[in-house]
Amino acid sequence: MAKKKTTKKCDPSPAKLTPDPAADQLAKLAWAIAHPARVQIVQLLLRRDACVCGEIVSSLPLAQSTVSQHLKILKESGLIQGEVDGPKVCYCINEAQLTKLKTLVGKL
Repeated sequence: MAKKKTTKKCDPSPAKLTPDPAADQLAKLAWAIAHPARVQIVQLLLRRDACVCGEIVSSLPLAQSTVSQHLKILKESGLIQGEVDGPKVCYCINEAQLTKLKTLVGKL
């Protein structure tokens, strides 16, 4: 005897969503890692305590200007931090923001 297939019907009048700061945070952080190059940068920084921009550039098949743009996006999201070290900028992971991203994704 075959099982009857049931489909879940959508509610024609769903409840209105209210502004959700957590959703805004998740969207901002998710967008920051929504490019493979930015994911690779985060992975690279997780393997190291810190990394100067030149080391990141040499690890990726991208132009320095492209890497700098990706670093800017990651920094604006708060996932990474950059500290000026003479003529260089040294980047590292912001563990608190990474934890927040993991928590927010876990709540989906």
